[in-house]
Amino acid sequence: MSFRLVIALAAIFGAGSALAADPPAAAQPAAVPAAPAMTAAAPADAAPKAAAAEVAAAALKPGDATSGQAKSATCAACHGMDGNPASSQYPKLAGQHEDYIVRQVNLFKSHKRENAVMMGFVATLSEQDMHDIGAYFAAKASLPGVADAKLVQRGEALYRGGDKASGLPACMACHGPDGRGNPGAGYPQLGGQYADYVTLKLKDFAAGKGYSDDERAKVMVTVAKGLGEQDIAALATYIEGLHAADTGSTAAK
Repeated sequence: MSFRLVIALAAIFGAGSALAADPPAAAQPAAVPAAPAMTAAAPADAAPKAAAAEVAAAALKPGDATSGQAKSATCAACHGMDGNPASSQYPKLAGQHEDYIVRQVNLFKSHKRENAVMMGFVATLSEQDMHDIGAYFAAKASLPGVADAKLVQRGEALYRGGDKASGLPACMACHGPDGRGNPGAGYPQLGGQYADYVTLKLKDFAAGKGYSDDERAKVMVTVAKGLGEQDIAALATYIEGLHAADTGSTAAK
């Protein structure tokens, strides 16, 4: 075998060995990073939604009663132009706290409070609309009613002192001695409210109907369940006749 043939064979077999061996590290493809878990990935529209929410919150202004008057036109059919409805089946909104009205409207919009008529009216209201309407009604004076003389004594006893034997707390602890409520804590004004409406709501709370699962209304479920028919009637009529001595000086007429 000639020297040149030996050299050629060596070159061939050497190349074959090189082909069979692992390629150099530098020639290996780079590792592909693992895709992030789907559960950890934020929704594609999360940032725009958060930004929109921040813009909306920044744009929200305190309720404007003048703007609210025009926006409340559709409310008048049931609740009266000034928040004092002609029919006792509808609640008085006059003098009610702005934030309380806004909260209740939001409960209707979310269907947590069920009322087909209200849901239709509030569906298109913006947060600013709600505050403006709330400010308008809050500036009005609730017209006081007249309590039933036969029931007022029992109603006053329950409202102001509760009933220790049945574990019933005094209503004024949350709603105030004159029924004005506590806006900071979210408790509504009750003074002057129609007895028919108060009776209906107390019975709803006792039965767990309506919006009784709302976090601020849960206390009323416990309270109402401890009331009998006569106690409900007495409380309702006392509340209708309840009003502050200076009602007219604290709210615009």
